[in-house]
Amino acid sequence: MKNNKRFRNWSVRSAMLVSAVSAGLLMAGTAQAEPLWPGGPDIGTPAIVAPAPVYAPCGETARMCMRLSTNEAWLMDNGKVTYGPTPISHGRPGYETPPGVFKVAFKREDFWSTMHNAPMKWAVFFNGDIATHIGPIEEQSHGCIRMTPDGAEATYRYLSPGDVVEVVR
Repeated sequence: MKNNKRFRNWSVRSAMLVSAVSAGLLMAGTAQAEPLWPGGPDIGTPAIVAPAPVYAPCGETARMCMRLSTNEAWLMDNGKVTYGPTPISHGRPGYETPPGVFKVAFKREDFWSTMHNAPMKWAVFFNGDIATHIGPIEEQSHGCIRMTPDGAEATYRYLSPGDVVEVVR
């Protein structure tokens, strides 16, 4: 009988110990550790500092802003950037892209340049025969604004005839 009591006491104590440890582990599993630093790598931890707003060097009426000196373009809404900066290239010497404020005349998803015998995918014309379109941004053009495929498509989808395009140096 004495061994039976010891066994019962041991099993009761063991069960209580297992229960306490299990409860502690369950509670520890739901507790959230503090991040090493605020806004650190813990997912869901809000950043302390909000990202800086992106500014473009154009007026509030511009729906597209292009800066030739840095080869950047932005899509805008009431003076606020909605897309960009996106990389561009522009006209080479003798074929410079003129700065100024223009309006989108028309756009074509698949345009063929008879002047240069070349495709102009996602073309948005804003100054006579000058347009934004897909092209190698590593090379200068004959006046058009060459853009990456993503930038050209975003521009094409965002702008409408009559929208203001501003080109600055």
